[in-house]
Amino acid sequence: MSSITQVAIPNVVLQSSFSMLVIGFGTAAFETDDGDVHKLALMEAIKLGYRQFDTASIYGSEQALGEAIAEALKLGLINSRDELFITSKLWLSDNHPDLVIPALCKSLHHSSLVLLLLTLTARYPSLVVVNSGKVCSASFFIL
Repeated sequence: MSSITQVAIPNVVLQSSFSMLVIGFGTAAFETDDGDVHKLALMEAIKLGYRQFDTASIYGSEQALGEAIAEALKLGLINSRDELFITSKLWLSDNHPDLVIPALCKSLHHSSLVLLLLTLTARYPSLVVVNSGKVCSASFFIL
């Protein structure tokens, strides 16, 4: 039987002074809506040493992530929530000044977390339409 070799994952220091690992576990591609399956996958990731997780309200994985973190703490897989770096995203529909804070609160509530270390704003290619109905420019933004 082969053994797993632990390696140090490189990190980068953000402008906020938080240190972020360059490899993380994404939660967008779960092929089921079953939260128990999500939680199991996330628990296995924590057992394997993942410490950075990427989620978003639209992925439907925030609650499972919160449950997995609580379970990992209970089992002693991690000693504190501070060992993890959690990234979430504001979706396109939440990119209005009046909707940002409620959307972040919703994400925190779903995940039972008190802190997200990084929140990204999703923005995809957009078209600008003028009064005539013709497209006058197109733009895209890379996060």
